[in-house]
Amino acid sequence: MTVSNIARWASALGGLLAVTASWALEPMATPLAAPVTANVRVAFTPGDDAAGQIIDAIRQARKQVLVQAFSFTHDGIARALIDAHKRGIDVKLIADTEQTGKMKREQVTGMARAGVPVWLDGEHQSAHNKVMVIDAGQPSALIVTGSYNFTRAAQHKNAENVVFIGGNDVLVRSYVANWQRHFAHSRPLVLH
Repeated sequence: MTVSNIARWASALGGLLAVTASWALEPMATPLAAPVTANVRVAFTPGDDAAGQIIDAIRQARKQVLVQAFSFTHDGIARALIDAHKRGIDVKLIADTEQTGKMKREQVTGMARAGVPVWLDGEHQSAHNKVMVIDAGQPSALIVTGSYNFTRAAQHKNAENVVFIGGNDVLVRSYVANWQRHFAHSRPLVLH
């Protein structure tokens, strides 16, 4: 990817891509050493209402929700992202190219049809991240991550975990930088 392409993508993001071109395209050379202070809570399935907690986190967003998803079939989470977009929250989704093509349910294309910007990451065998970064740069910034795909099966059939991490700006910036790296090689979802 050329510097001009990165500038074009940065412009499309409204300035979100605030890292240097070379750093955005290269993997992190060393592990992140983040401060150990954070507000952390977890949810486990089966048992906990992880989907409900994710939906609540999306509803509390005030500025932005960046999403990376491998598989996405959960109606309620998709609806919460669409609703956030409709109330003016900057929602952006990067989904796995191959998995999105295999899904029988159309939450990803449904979000795109509702106006949520969606990109497809086909650069890897699997774009297997399951991440939301909510309100990066704000005091209320929150990372949602874990083994939990945004699917009905993750809530009702699988043994999964979701970790909610707040109060750690260094970690939030690291997750945003990772989102940006994947965005740099992703392609917009084209609806037909």
